[in-house]
Amino acid sequence: MSQKDEFHNIDDPSDGLFRELAAGVTTRIFSGEQAMLSVVTLAPHAQGTLHHHPEEQWGVLLDGSAIRVQGDEEIPVKKGDFWRTPGNVPHTMRAGPDGARVLDIFSPPRPEYKKAGSGFGTT
Repeated sequence: MSQKDEFHNIDDPSDGLFRELAAGVTTRIFSGEQAMLSVVTLAPHAQGTLHHHPEEQWGVLLDGSAIRVQGDEEIPVKKGDFWRTPGNVPHTMRAGPDGARVLDIFSPPRPEYKKAGSGFGTT
């Protein structure tokens, strides 16, 4: 494998493993040995499915605005905000009027996200 294969562009829609998570919610996934990145795009007012998984997850709001649903709280987030979701805590995201783009980081990588497909996996 060339070292060039280890470089990606967050704005290239053809880069990464594509997955449709919900209506109006898609992601491009980049998996390593110990961590996984997921670039999630949410259409205006789109919402993911409340779900949980054992992996720790960090998120960074790259663009737009959203409501982060985490546990039993709804927390407004704006560009530049980032958060940690411990394993097995129920969570989802609801995009604002201009949509949202989020960079999620998982550790360890989520096995169900290592293949193209649809859905969030564990619920």
